[in-house]
Amino acid sequence: MGTTQLETVPEPKYWHLKTVLTEALDSEFSVGEILPNERDLAARFGVARATLRQALEQLELEGRLQRRRGVGTTVAPPRVGVAVGTEHHVWPGTTTATDDWQPVDSTLEVPSAAVAGALETGHDEPVHIVRRSRMTHGQPVAAELLYIPQSSVPDLSAIDAPSGAARARAVLRELQRLGLEGQDSAVELGSARADDAKQLDRLPGAPVLVVTTRFFSQGRTAALSVATYRADTCRLTFGDSGGVEIHEDPERRAS
Repeated sequence: MGTTQLETVPEPKYWHLKTVLTEALDSEFSVGEILPNERDLAARFGVARATLRQALEQLELEGRLQRRRGVGTTVAPPRVGVAVGTEHHVWPGTTTATDDWQPVDSTLEVPSAAVAGALETGHDEPVHIVRRSRMTHGQPVAAELLYIPQSSVPDLSAIDAPSGAARARAVLRELQRLGLEGQDSAVELGSARADDAKQLDRLPGAPVLVVTTRFFSQGRTAALSVATYRADTCRLTFGDSGGVEIHEDPERRAS
């Protein structure tokens, strides 16, 4: 068989520049450091600013750089490892687990038909919706909606926490009274909806990883988590370590 046309195409100039910039990031810059402006960078590497922008955009897409409003282009922190397929099962918010989520609020609302179907609740039956967020290195990396049927937290009515983070923590504490029998997770690539994009400081339509987890107790789905992660700051990890951990990619270390 003859060679394909792709094999004869030379490497784009911006792609070679991306490799050079990657080496510079690893050897000269630290996490959070602001890069020189485009004019200075273009002059240093002897390229046109259009070529430089292409290389910077690619590095941003790969999660090596971040463009922050009012700040400039900075070196991105290590990606957040999203653990899936773990054998270590714990309720959300369990203090003994590696759980860096921060409760934001909790409301009682009628969920979408898809969520009601997954929880096997009535389509008009309100459920507790706990909102949580996760930050790392001072930036938002994930937002979660945790759907909990009222039958999973029957004693919640006796708790004096009408709203806010206190209410969210109360719901999670009551949920942990149940015996957790197991959980399963599914991951898919999606696009940030307007509300997710606002929480994650991204534009609507930006790529995100959506991790859906079902928690089982007493032979039924006792809770459903839909967690949306920024695709440019997260990577999937597989194993039995349990929880969500911060991992540093050796190729992304900065001095």
